[in-house]
Amino acid sequence: MTDDTDTTDERTDGGGTGIVPPDDETPTWSERKARKQGLSRLTYEYFERARREDQDLRQQSSYVERDVLGFPAWPHETVRNLSLASFFVGMIIVLAATLPPHIDAPANPSTTPAVILPDWYLYWSFGLLKLGFLNPDLSLLGGEKLMSDRTYGVVANLVVVGFVAIVPFLNKGSARRPVEQPFWASVGVAGVVFAFTIAVLSIKNLVPIGEGLLNDLTFLLPIVAGFISYAVLKSMREGYMFNLNRRYYRLRPPK
Repeated sequence: MTDDTDTTDERTDGGGTGIVPPDDETPTWSERKARKQGLSRLTYEYFERARREDQDLRQQSSYVERDVLGFPAWPHETVRNLSLASFFVGMIIVLAATLPPHIDAPANPSTTPAVILPDWYLYWSFGLLKLGFLNPDLSLLGGEKLMSDRTYGVVANLVVVGFVAIVPFLNKGSARRPVEQPFWASVGVAGVVFAFTIAVLSIKNLVPIGEGLLNDLTFLLPIVAGFISYAVLKSMREGYMFNLNRRYYRLRPPK
């Protein structure tokens, strides 16, 4: 043992301050759960080690000129793009000629249809217009409502659209998988379920469910789906990060 060799056995699995433990000494899942800093420490070391190695490679590398293979915009890329555009335009024309849309008889302005529905992709907005049962009667106004049910539905549409528009500004993370951010993934699941339930509410006169039960399920199912998805993704995240670190140590053994 020379003088410049450190005899201290450094560990990073809860017992020391080293960088990476050897492959044969990597703790098991149960051992990591039993220690205080196991998973969080390993996750930090994973990104720190990757950053340091990338920085070292950038410092050691030198610029080498090389030829870049590619095709010019004219005529190669232009001809290819025109071919693709012509193909899709031709398919649209063929479909329009062979499968024309069905046109019903002209509407009769003197009668009202039994069921009035918008296009299917607007069911959710149509359902928000039917939230009159949530419009409270204020005792200060003598039991009158602050706004009409129609105005209340319009305000509900503005609230939902505003929330959808502000979510990208609240979630500025760089996660690429739902398991990496369980909270926002569960918010997305709850939003999708709410869009489905509020769409069903818009056609409640065609659904064989009691109106009171349907009103409750419209708001309870998204909450339940959000909590379940959060719990599942939260438990999957620990196993995912453990496998990520294990693959990292296997591919990049300590120097």
